[in-house]
Amino acid sequence: MKRRVLLFTFCFLTGQLFGQQLTRIAVVDLPKVYQSFFRESQAVRRWEEQSAKVQADIDRMNKEILELRAKLEEAKNEEDGALVQRLEREIQQKTDALKEFYLNETAKLEDQRSKLSQSDAFLGEVYQELRLLAESEGYVMVINLKDNNSIVWHSQTIDITDKLIYNLSNKPRR
Repeated sequence: MKRRVLLFTFCFLTGQLFGQQLTRIAVVDLPKVYQSFFRESQAVRRWEEQSAKVQADIDRMNKEILELRAKLEEAKNEEDGALVQRLEREIQQKTDALKEFYLNETAKLEDQRSKLSQSDAFLGEVYQELRLLAESEGYVMVINLKDNNSIVWHSQTIDITDKLIYNLSNKPRR
């Protein structure tokens, strides 16, 4: 009788252990995939050129303001009140223009970058490869690490970003 109870208990516990399925979840950093994989695309090159142009304009405007500040210091040393007032107004106007330019242009660049990473071609290829990778490795869910503010910590063992980049990089181009 004891043997039957032990055998039943053993079979029950074994069935419970093997019957439970572990849920596997992975995370992926899609912006990192985007930067690594689509860096060579024509649209990204145009965005990078536009970004460099905006930065050059910002640098030029900063240089103009610095030159005006140097002239302002000279005018103050020479006690030329009229010139000091004119230069202060000009510096303020150029500083305001720089701030507005910076805010507008960086917002445009960020919008363009976001649209690039959300393009149908990009997402289609990434999601297809992501699905294949997740299914082959037994993941039931993959979470975009950068879009999920509620993830405060994750183990690097569930981050499949580098595997995804590797797979996309070694995939034949159409």
